[in-house]
Amino acid sequence: MGMSRTNIIALLIFGAILGYFLSFGPNTTQKFKAGVYQLLNYRERSVFKLIAAEMVARDSSTWWRTVTINRGRRDGIETDMPVVTDEGLIGKTTSVSDVISVVLLVSDENCRVAASVEGSREQGIVSGERVTTGLTPRLDLNFLSKQADLKPGQKVYTSGVGGVFPSGLLIGVVKSYRVRELDGQAQLTPAVDLSHLEDVFVVTGRR
Repeated sequence: MGMSRTNIIALLIFGAILGYFLSFGPNTTQKFKAGVYQLLNYRERSVFKLIAAEMVARDSSTWWRTVTINRGRRDGIETDMPVVTDEGLIGKTTSVSDVISVVLLVSDENCRVAASVEGSREQGIVSGERVTTGLTPRLDLNFLSKQADLKPGQKVYTSGVGGVFPSGLLIGVVKSYRVRELDGQAQLTPAVDLSHLEDVFVVTGRR
Protein backbone atom coordinates (compact mmCIF):
# COMPACT_ATOMS: atom_id res chain seq x y z
CA MET A 1 0.00 0.00 0.00
CA GLY A 2 1.45 3.38 -0.99
CA MET A 3 1.96 6.24 1.42
CA SER A 4 -0.54 9.07 1.44
CA ARG A 5 0.46 12.51 0.22
CA THR A 6 0.05 13.85 3.78
CA ASN A 7 2.45 11.26 5.20
CA ILE A 8 5.01 11.90 2.47
CA ILE A 9 4.93 15.64 3.16
CA ALA A 10 5.23 15.02 6.90
CA LEU A 11 8.30 12.82 6.37
CA LEU A 12 9.92 15.41 4.10
CA ILE A 13 9.38 18.12 6.70
CA PHE A 14 10.68 15.83 9.43
CA GLY A 15 13.81 15.12 7.37
CA ALA A 16 14.48 18.80 6.79
CA ILE A 17 14.07 19.68 10.46
CA LEU A 18 16.20 16.72 11.52
CA GLY A 19 18.97 17.91 9.23
CA TYR A 20 18.86 21.28 10.96
CA PHE A 21 19.10 19.74 14.42
CA LEU A 22 22.04 17.53 13.37
CA SER A 23 24.16 20.65 13.29
CA PHE A 24 23.72 21.02 17.08
CA GLY A 25 25.31 17.68 17.96
CA PRO A 26 24.11 14.14 18.78
CA ASN A 27 22.49 14.87 22.16
CA THR A 28 20.14 17.53 20.80
CA THR A 29 19.35 15.37 17.77
CA GLN A 30 18.47 12.32 19.89
CA LYS A 31 16.15 14.35 22.13
CA PHE A 32 14.44 15.86 19.09
CA LYS A 33 13.97 12.49 17.40
CA ALA A 34 12.61 10.90 20.58
CA GLY A 35 10.10 13.71 21.01
CA VAL A 36 8.89 13.56 17.42
CA TYR A 37 8.55 9.77 17.43
CA GLN A 38 6.61 9.95 20.70
CA LEU A 39 4.15 12.44 19.25
CA LEU A 40 3.73 10.50 16.00
CA ASN A 41 3.17 7.29 17.95
CA TYR A 42 0.52 8.93 20.12
CA ARG A 43 -1.28 10.27 17.08
CA GLU A 44 -1.28 6.86 15.39
CA ARG A 45 -2.59 4.90 18.39
CA SER A 46 -5.06 7.48 19.68
CA VAL A 47 -8.77 6.66 19.52
CA PHE A 48 -9.42 10.35 18.82
CA LYS A 49 -9.19 12.44 15.68
CA LEU A 50 -6.38 14.90 16.33
CA ILE A 51 -5.12 18.10 14.73
CA ALA A 52 -1.51 18.91 15.60
CA ALA A 53 -0.77 22.45 16.79
CA GLU A 54 1.98 24.47 18.42
CA MET A 55 1.81 27.00 21.20
CA VAL A 56 2.73 30.39 19.75
CA ALA A 57 1.95 32.83 22.57
CA ARG A 58 1.67 32.89 26.35
CA ASP A 59 1.27 35.96 28.54
CA SER A 60 2.96 36.01 31.93
CA SER A 61 -0.07 37.76 33.43
CA THR A 62 -2.32 34.84 32.43
CA TRP A 63 0.32 32.09 32.60
CA TRP A 64 -1.88 29.42 34.18
CA ARG A 65 -5.06 30.56 32.43
CA THR A 66 -4.58 30.58 28.65
CA VAL A 67 -2.19 29.87 25.78
CA THR A 68 -2.51 30.59 22.07
CA ILE A 69 -2.02 27.92 19.39
CA ASN A 70 -1.40 28.21 15.65
CA ARG A 71 -4.58 26.54 14.44
CA GLY A 72 -7.98 28.10 13.79
CA ARG A 73 -11.18 27.88 11.78
CA ARG A 74 -9.28 27.24 8.55
CA ASP A 75 -7.95 24.06 10.12
CA GLY A 76 -11.36 22.89 11.32
CA ILE A 77 -11.02 24.18 14.88
CA GLU A 78 -14.15 25.27 16.74
CA THR A 79 -14.82 26.55 20.23
CA ASP A 80 -15.04 24.05 23.10
CA MET A 81 -12.72 21.47 21.53
CA PRO A 82 -10.48 19.59 23.98
CA VAL A 83 -6.73 20.18 23.71
CA VAL A 84 -4.27 17.50 24.80
CA THR A 85 -0.68 16.33 24.69
CA ASP A 86 0.46 12.72 24.60
CA GLU A 87 0.40 12.86 28.43
CA GLY A 88 -3.14 14.10 28.98
CA LEU A 89 -5.64 16.96 28.95
CA ILE A 90 -4.48 20.59 29.02
CA GLY A 91 -7.73 22.46 28.34
CA LYS A 92 -10.21 23.49 25.66
CA THR A 93 -10.45 26.05 22.88
CA THR A 94 -12.37 29.22 23.69
CA SER A 95 -11.72 32.07 21.27
CA VAL A 96 -11.14 30.86 17.69
CA SER A 97 -10.09 33.01 14.70
CA ASP A 98 -9.13 31.97 11.17
CA VAL A 99 -5.54 31.00 11.99
CA ILE A 100 -5.11 30.94 15.79
CA SER A 101 -7.07 29.82 18.84
CA VAL A 102 -6.96 30.63 22.53
CA VAL A 103 -6.90 27.61 24.84
CA LEU A 104 -8.37 27.85 28.33
CA LEU A 105 -6.10 25.71 30.51
CA VAL A 106 -7.44 23.12 32.92
CA SER A 107 -5.54 24.97 35.65
CA ASP A 108 -7.87 27.96 35.30
CA GLU A 109 -10.68 28.12 37.85
CA ASN A 110 -13.20 28.76 35.07
CA CYS A 111 -12.35 25.52 33.26
CA ARG A 112 -14.59 22.81 34.71
CA VAL A 113 -14.29 19.20 33.63
CA ALA A 114 -16.59 16.32 34.53
CA ALA A 115 -14.37 13.53 35.82
CA SER A 116 -14.30 9.97 37.10
CA VAL A 117 -11.76 8.19 39.29
CA GLU A 118 -10.16 4.91 38.27
CA GLY A 119 -10.99 1.94 40.46
CA SER A 120 -14.12 3.57 41.91
CA ARG A 121 -17.58 4.83 41.04
CA GLU A 122 -16.71 8.32 42.20
CA GLN A 123 -17.41 11.21 39.86
CA GLY A 124 -16.99 14.94 40.31
CA ILE A 125 -15.93 18.21 38.72
CA VAL A 126 -12.30 19.21 38.23
CA SER A 127 -11.39 22.88 38.22
CA GLY A 128 -8.20 24.86 38.64
CA GLU A 129 -7.34 26.77 41.76
CA ARG A 130 -6.21 30.38 41.51
CA VAL A 131 -2.47 30.65 42.14
CA THR A 132 0.11 33.40 42.02
CA THR A 133 2.25 33.51 38.87
CA GLY A 134 5.23 31.21 39.33
CA LEU A 135 3.55 28.75 41.68
CA THR A 136 2.74 25.27 40.46
CA PRO A 137 -0.97 25.05 39.63
CA ARG A 138 -3.24 22.71 41.52
CA LEU A 139 -6.42 21.03 40.41
CA ASP A 140 -9.37 20.34 42.70
CA LEU A 141 -11.80 17.46 42.22
CA ASN A 142 -15.00 18.55 43.96
CA PHE A 143 -18.42 17.03 44.73
CA LEU A 144 -17.12 13.60 45.69
CA SER A 145 -18.94 11.52 48.27
CA LYS A 146 -17.74 11.74 51.86
CA GLN A 147 -16.98 8.03 51.69
CA ALA A 148 -14.76 8.31 48.62
CA ASP A 149 -11.50 7.92 50.56
CA LEU A 150 -9.34 8.32 47.46
CA LYS A 151 -5.69 7.32 47.64
CA PRO A 152 -2.63 9.16 46.31
CA GLY A 153 -1.74 7.99 42.83
CA GLN A 154 -5.25 7.16 41.64
CA LYS A 155 -5.78 8.44 38.11
CA VAL A 156 -8.60 10.82 37.21
CA TYR A 157 -10.08 10.83 33.70
CA THR A 158 -12.70 12.82 31.83
CA SER A 159 -16.08 11.12 32.27
CA GLY A 160 -17.74 12.43 29.11
CA VAL A 161 -20.62 14.02 31.03
CA GLY A 162 -21.58 17.39 29.57
CA GLY A 163 -20.43 16.68 26.03
CA VAL A 164 -17.40 19.00 25.78
CA PHE A 165 -14.73 16.52 26.87
CA PRO A 166 -15.01 12.93 25.62
CA SER A 167 -14.44 10.20 28.18
CA GLY A 168 -11.02 8.68 28.70
CA LEU A 169 -8.70 11.70 28.69
CA LEU A 170 -6.26 11.68 31.61
CA ILE A 171 -6.60 14.82 33.74
CA GLY A 172 -4.28 14.09 36.63
CA VAL A 173 -3.52 11.90 39.63
CA VAL A 174 -4.78 12.18 43.19
CA LYS A 175 -2.40 13.93 45.55
CA SER A 176 -4.60 14.07 48.64
CA TYR A 177 -8.21 13.69 49.77
CA ARG A 178 -10.25 15.39 52.49
CA VAL A 179 -13.82 15.41 53.72
CA ARG A 180 -15.58 18.77 53.77
CA GLU A 181 -18.91 19.73 55.34
CA LEU A 182 -21.00 18.80 52.32
CA ASP A 183 -18.76 16.63 50.13
CA GLY A 184 -15.34 15.14 49.59
CA GLN A 185 -12.55 16.91 47.74
CA ALA A 186 -9.34 15.61 46.18
CA GLN A 187 -6.33 17.64 45.17
CA LEU A 188 -4.78 16.53 41.90
CA THR A 189 -1.41 16.85 40.26
CA PRO A 190 -1.99 17.68 36.57
CA ALA A 191 -1.06 14.89 34.15
CA VAL A 192 0.71 17.41 31.92
CA ASP A 193 3.47 19.80 32.97
CA LEU A 194 1.57 22.99 32.14
CA SER A 195 4.65 25.15 32.61
CA HIS A 196 6.30 23.69 29.50
CA LEU A 197 3.82 23.46 26.65
CA GLU A 198 4.95 23.28 23.03
CA ASP A 199 3.34 20.68 20.79
CA VAL A 200 -0.32 19.89 21.42
CA PHE A 201 -3.27 18.25 19.71
CA VAL A 202 -6.83 19.48 19.29
CA VAL A 203 -9.41 16.71 19.63
CA THR A 204 -12.04 16.99 16.91
CA GLY A 205 -13.89 13.72 17.58
CA ARG A 206 -13.46 9.96 17.81
CA ARG A 207 -12.18 7.79 15.00
